[in-house]
Amino acid sequence: MFKNAINGLFTFFYAISQLATLTWEVFYRFPLIFKNFDLTVKQIRIIGLGSIPLVLVTGAFIGMETIMQANFQMQGLVPMRYLGYAVSKALITELAPVITSFVVSSRISTAIAAEIGSMRTTEQLDAMYCLSLDHIRYVILPKVAAAAIMLPVLVIFSELVGYLASIFIAYAFINVTMFTYLEGLRLFFYAPDMVIGILKTSIFGVIIAISGAYFGLACVKGAEGIGAATTCAVMLSAMLILVFDFIVALIFL
Repeated sequence: MFKNAINGLFTFFYAISQLATLTWEVFYRFPLIFKNFDLTVKQIRIIGLGSIPLVLVTGAFIGMETIMQANFQMQGLVPMRYLGYAVSKALITELAPVITSFVVSSRISTAIAAEIGSMRTTEQLDAMYCLSLDHIRYVILPKVAAAAIMLPVLVIFSELVGYLASIFIAYAFINVTMFTYLEGLRLFFYAPDMVIGILKTSIFGVIIAISGAYFGLACVKGAEGIGAATTCAVMLSAMLILVFDFIVALIFL
């Protein structure tokens, strides 16, 4: 039992070191992104445009659920003029960035893990090595850069739709005047909160892409190996998103 615990601890720290090494190798090659920017543009189209419908639906329900829960928690305790404040703070600092990142990670990290895992098991990465082609530069780096660029954009769309959805719910279903709700949104809006909430999702984008790439590179042959890689990729990205969200909140909020 003690031996198994030691082996498990060794495996854990070895995986951490490999993940850190991959992250360093990606960022070391970051200046090379401009030499093959067309690859990044292609990934921007896949990651960004392909995720917009999912993000819009997610943002709408985040906004609707946020105002319903805020109204339920505040009713009879806090004046309704603070309803807009509560919704605004929750949306721009935590709910829209984190939940949108979760939803996008379920699509992107699994796709990256499956693609790179398939290239690994079919020896395409070995062929690139034989041709002296850097697979990190041509395969992984464009995905990481595209995710870091597009996730903040997707979160902006999510927040916009979330605000519109919350305004609709306030007008249609909640006993508060539109003037009172919008006045709460306007008076207590703090721009730096939105900036921090949006910019931290660039870190989440890097996490999502790196997680998918790491488990794709570690994939073993067969459908079972690719399935395990995609599952582990989304689990790791979700966990790291929560960890780094806490770190950002601890530093800036």
